[in-house]
Parts: sequence; structure tokens; C-alpha cells
Amino acid sequence: MSGVENPHAGKGSSVLLDIGGDIGALVVEMPAALEGEEIELRGLHHHVGHGHGHGHGHEGLPHVAVVPRAAPDGRVIPSAVFFELPEGSYELYVRPSGPVQLTVDVTGGAVTYANWSGPES
Repeated sequence: MSGVENPHAGKGSSVLLDIGGDIGALVVEMPAALEGEEIELRGLHHHVGHGHGHGHGHEGLPHVAVVPRAAPDGRVIPSAVFFELPEGSYELYVRPSGPVQLTVDVTGGAVTYANWSGPES
């Protein structure tokens, strides 16, 4: 890993998700009031700091910024997108230390969608 950051990361640009097998992704719709905040996640049943360079949080925990992103229907929605997550359960909170606001189950080979006020059905 080179340690060079993606200059377009966190700018609300399109994202490419590399999922499959036991690796999934998580997209969380966020309140506009949290735009610019860093959202961190920790695994409930496994260690999440998997070394792919996407999590740059303290103690190796992945975190991402809440940014506005264009939805397919044309709306702009503040969201947090976590890439390449091993299948499992996760707690999400505003960095650095919570409180936990959302618990989600990520499925391998799929994109899990959730809302900060709770998972979507």
C-alpha cells in the first residue's frame, strides 16, 4: 500500500464498490445536520481493521465522512459509505467515541442500506 489518499474521496463523487463472497458494503443515509462529521464503525463479532487502507481511524477502526451524494432519482442525500466490509454485525457512531447510534448487519456479496434513525426494511 502506498499510503496516498484518493484526492476525490469524500467529495460526494460516485463510488465503486468491490463486493463478493463474504465482503459487502454499507450505505447509510444520514441527517443533513451531520454533513462533514466522521462516522466510525466497529465490528461486534470480529476485528474490522482489515488493512485494505479504507479505515484510517484511531485503533484501526474504519471511518468515513458524511457527504452529500446524488441518488438515482436525482435527490441529493447526505450519506456515509463503507467499502469492503467483512460480513457481520457493526455499531456506528460519530467519532471519536459515540454514543452508538445504529447497529447493522452487513451481508457478504451485497450492499446493505440503512438510515441513521434505523435500518431500512
